[in-house]
Order: sequence, then structure tokens, then C-alpha cells
Amino acid sequence: MVIDLGSNSVRLKVTQVKKDANMVATHQLKEMVRLSENMGPEKILQEEPIKRTLNALKEFKKVYTALPNVHIEALATAAVRQAANQAYFLKLVKREIGLDFQVITGEREAYLDFLGVTKTLNVGDNCLIIDTGGASTEIILVKNQRVRQLISLPFGSVTISQGFKLDNEVQASSLFRAMTAIEKEMTDINWLFEAHKSKLVVLGGSNRTLAKIARRKLGVDPLPDLHGFKLPSKKAFEIFENLVDLDRKEREKIPGLAKVRSDVIVGGLIPISLVLRILHIPDILFSNHGLREGALFDYLEDHNEEGSKA
Repeated sequence: MVIDLGSNSVRLKVTQVKKDANMVATHQLKEMVRLSENMGPEKILQEEPIKRTLNALKEFKKVYTALPNVHIEALATAAVRQAANQAYFLKLVKREIGLDFQVITGEREAYLDFLGVTKTLNVGDNCLIIDTGGASTEIILVKNQRVRQLISLPFGSVTISQGFKLDNEVQASSLFRAMTAIEKEMTDINWLFEAHKSKLVVLGGSNRTLAKIARRKLGVDPLPDLHGFKLPSKKAFEIFENLVDLDRKEREKIPGLAKVRSDVIVGGLIPISLVLRILHIPDILFSNHGLREGALFDYLEDHNEEGSKA
């Protein structure tokens, strides 16, 4: 079992590993806790987001304590990683829930993303993988099916949207400042340009929301599977352009866009929009698997566990 405590959401995934090595996901839970909300430049986790997170973890506990033979991998990412009051938060979670969270580095997060994507999706020999979370963005350059370079950048959908006031009506000056700042960070990565016109694979809540909006626009039934869904860059730019023109209430009405993401979607789509523009990438491949699946594959490789729930 893997618990993924991110900056925007906390997720639980229980996978049964059978004797024949087949894996079946038996439980998948998600709560939008917005843990990174109002951390500010001081990077302090606030009381209300902490309460929301503890309440979500208590609900998760009701599920996994009823299961036999469960191994728990509890991983915390950017919000906890960056928090000045990290130690206080981890002790609180241990006391209230009984969980020992492992705070993983951005590089470790990026590597687990790589495993989750490449072991579940045919991405070919070479690609660029981007995971945009609430408070960080991981970028992985894959060459010959191996990690060539990876990096974790300290910004994501929540921090960009709040830091540049993109949560409601978007001012042109605010959007310009945000895109200029993020573009500077990205173009400082020299190896990023090795992915010019290459295959782009994306994951993370904001990027998956882009896929959900695009699928609803297709107007087909049934909707295509998000995992492996492909979208031309031109369509992505059209969706981003439309979102920028709307305020928060208007965004809430867009099919495929969850209301809880309406205030962070503009900031959340800036990294992918810039990568598409900078690297002249023609289309996007979406992955529904990342850190949680990568953590499972990594654990099984290390322990060669079979016939249990993980």
C-alpha cells in the first residue's frame, strides 16, 4: 500500500500482488487537502490544511487497518519537504495517525515517476516526462529507456497560482510575471533542450485535468482512457487560452475541470505550456501512473514480495 502525501492532494492505493506476479489495485482513495495552502515565503504549513490532512489520513486508516498483511509505504513530497515546521507536522501525524512518513527528495520523486510511467506505458526509447504537482515540478529526460537527467523544481500549481495571483481573474501583468519567472527557471536547465521536438509524457493533477477537459470536448462516448491519451499541442494551447480568459467561477463550469482545481489550474498549466512552446513539441501523451506505482515497483524489486497486499 502506498500513501502519497502531496501539496494539493493525499492519495492511497492498495495493490494486491498475486502469486503469479499479477497485480490488482483493490483500493484507490483521494482527498484534496491543499496542504501547501498559504505556506508563504516562510514555508510554514498552516493549521487548517494540517487539520484537513489529518482528517483525510484518519479516513484512510479505517480502510487499511481492516486489510490483512499490508505493507505501508507512506511518502511525503514537496509541501512537507519544503516546510520549516516539517518536524512538528511529522510528529503530529505519528501521534494522531500512527504513520511514519518518509519525506523523499525531489530527485527521488522524479525517479519514482519515471518507474511508474515507463513500466505501465509504452513511451519508446526516448522521451521527456513532466509531473506538475502542487508545490513542485519534476522533469525527467529519458534516453534509451534510462534516466539521462532529472530535476525537481520548487514550484507547482498551488505555489504558482497563489504566488502570482492567478487564482481568480487573471491580470495580463500577473500572467506575464509568472510565465517569465517559470521560463527563466526552465531555460536554465541546459539538458532540457536535448528534448527538442521529442515525445512528452505528462502526469500530475493539473496536467491530467488538461486531458479531462480535452476528452470532454471530444464529445465521444465512452471517453478514451486517460492513461495513454494523446493530445495535439495546438489543442492544449486553445484550452489554456480559454482558461486564462475566465475567472474562477466561470472555470468551475468547464466540463472536466473539478471545482477544487479551478483556482490553481492556470498556474498549474504554465510549466507544460512553456515546455511545449520552448521545445516545439507536437503532442502530449498523458500518464495516469506515477509516484505511487513507481514506489510499488521499486519496493517489489527490492523485496521480491509475492502473494501479499502492498
